[in-house]
Amino acid sequence: MPAIVMRIRILTLLLFAATVMTAQKKLFTLHDLNLRSVTNPATAPETRHYAWWGDVLVRREVESVKAVEKTTGKEMPLFTLETLRETLAEDTVGVNLLKATFPYDDKPLVCVKTPKKRILYDFQQKKRVWEQRVEGELEWEAKTRVAAFLKGDNLYVRLKDGSERQLTEDGSREIVYGQAVHRQEFGIKKGTFFSPKGDKLAYYRMNQSMVADYPQVDYLSPMAQYQPDKYPMAGEASHEVTIGVYDIERDTNVYLEVGDPKDRYFTNIAWSVDGKKIYLYEVNRSQKRATLDEYDATTGKHLRTIDTEEDEKYVEPKKGIIFLPWEEEKALAHSQRDGYRHLYLVDMIKGKIERQLTKGEWVVESVLGFDSDTKSVILQANKEHHLQSSIYSLDVNSGRMTLLDNGKGVHSGVVSPSGRYVIDTWSEPELPKAAGIIEAKTGERQELYRSKNPWAEYQEPIIKKGELTAADGKTTLHWRMVLPHDFTPEKKYSTVVYVYGGPQVRLLDASWHWKARGWETYMAQNGYIVFVLDSRGSEKRGKEFEQVTYLQLGQEEMKDQMKGIEYLRTLPYVDSERLGVHGWSYGGFMTISLMLNYPEVFKTAVAGGSVTDWRMYEVMYGERYMSTPQENAEGYEKTSLLNKAKNLQGKLLVISGMNDDIVVPQHTMRFIYECNKAGKQPDLYIYPAQGHNMNGIFVEHLHEKITQYFNRNLK
Repeated sequence: MPAIVMRIRILTLLLFAATVMTAQKKLFTLHDLNLRSVTNPATAPETRHYAWWGDVLVRREVESVKAVEKTTGKEMPLFTLETLRETLAEDTVGVNLLKATFPYDDKPLVCVKTPKKRILYDFQQKKRVWEQRVEGELEWEAKTRVAAFLKGDNLYVRLKDGSERQLTEDGSREIVYGQAVHRQEFGIKKGTFFSPKGDKLAYYRMNQSMVADYPQVDYLSPMAQYQPDKYPMAGEASHEVTIGVYDIERDTNVYLEVGDPKDRYFTNIAWSVDGKKIYLYEVNRSQKRATLDEYDATTGKHLRTIDTEEDEKYVEPKKGIIFLPWEEEKALAHSQRDGYRHLYLVDMIKGKIERQLTKGEWVVESVLGFDSDTKSVILQANKEHHLQSSIYSLDVNSGRMTLLDNGKGVHSGVVSPSGRYVIDTWSEPELPKAAGIIEAKTGERQELYRSKNPWAEYQEPIIKKGELTAADGKTTLHWRMVLPHDFTPEKKYSTVVYVYGGPQVRLLDASWHWKARGWETYMAQNGYIVFVLDSRGSEKRGKEFEQVTYLQLGQEEMKDQMKGIEYLRTLPYVDSERLGVHGWSYGGFMTISLMLNYPEVFKTAVAGGSVTDWRMYEVMYGERYMSTPQENAEGYEKTSLLNKAKNLQGKLLVISGMNDDIVVPQHTMRFIYECNKAGKQPDLYIYPAQGHNMNGIFVEHLHEKITQYFNRNLK
């Protein structure tokens, strides 16, 4: 047989074998791709749950905890859930050791929670040491074993001995205690703050009696019930916040003397090491000015203003000051006054910034901890590349930064209490997940595991990453493209642009699959190409990049998205006559914006949870980027989608959670009304009893609804 014939036959057999293997691989269901589902984690990367017990590394599993040898990764049993059951009996019902904590570095005590109790269990002596009720709990302090909790609308503390003290008496729907304020902007995630020694508690008091009610309705009751939200819309009255301080030992309560709280935001509460002073950032209503202020925690008196930061557009403090453990007169502050978010050293004796510690065209994302032996800060930053995130050691005296991880992908770290070690968990575009341990002083690393590809048995899509130039002609933007597993460049594909585009978010980074979402894979499996571009205005690229949207949300972002469309049109396999767009929240706003401003480009769109007029959005976020409707009437009119409804040409599905308390349903209803007036025919789908994002089974229902709409109108 001639050699050429033999080679052809071999090649044919190989191609046939590859086709058979591909055919044998499974197709994804939406349930497979819903990685938030606890019932089907099979397609999620393997995750191992590590924690610190002092400097002992432990790995938590559902029914066991193991100690991990740091230099070899070898695991040794520490205790099991069965061991706990022998002592705690029925109190182990509902206990999951993945959530176990080790609050004391020098004691063999594990803290576990049931729906009703917190229990400290000595896993060496195998006995219950202490327990406490957890009803209504907001926060627990391990040092004093005191818990802050709500009963009704009032704030209480539950002491170590189980006794309770009531801190407030006027709590109500109008007067809210101990919860996150300012609609969780400015980095606010909670409303109670224990002092370092655990002997004092600072807490928020929010008076929202002056804020208008938004008429939410409970539609699932036999007779629909009125359940209004307090919702401060842009330009309207906002709530007023003050800060209380409760001294547990003295049983006394004072309020910080902040003055008239009207049109002021208080955020990033921090304590001095000795618990005698409180620090917070005050932001004025225009959000162009922030001050770092010091208060006496005993008397509540304002002592001094340590720093002032101003910007002609806006300031955005998100993190409180952090004191150096080896030099209590010095603290770290985050600021982006030089154009990028960096660390500054504050001299607390002199009451001023001493010097800038980090510098460059990259951002410090967070402070993870401290290594006191080397007087170093362990931090997370995107210094290697703005799509990455790495762990570094920063020498405070010299300013020298040392990369501690492998410099690839997206890392997160947890520092041991001593600061000697870091748990490093990371992902790379081709690596689903991995973890290792780093010795902070030497930088020595021990890898603990690498997850296998959980999609190996499925028909995986093809995922590409690339770059293009923004509409300003100079800025590099990054894109991701998800293509069908059997993609061929000779075929033309319907293509959907998935968009967000707004502040404080990015859709693309150097993690697994370039951060692609499960729905993108499902669409590729349905024969689509999905294209994602992070436009100017997205996060972690510095002030100039992010503030380009100021007073004109959506406008520059649309120009960048259209640069993405220009690129797609150069690709022979993209069908320019079948372009779609989809987004949620700010992405819903961008979706409708693109559909109405470029009606000749997009054939089909699905927009969910969409802002349609920034006058109907909340004060803190809206006014930061758009100022008030009174001061920026032109900008609000320019960005409104209500006056552009007449431009609708293609097929548009608008989706809303009927109890959305973030982008209230009024946005959707007003837009549909304007479409009706203009004689346009958008489609509308409502999720009763759902908020801004769908939960549980509704997630998969939503993604199927979106996919079906594109299948009917774009394929």
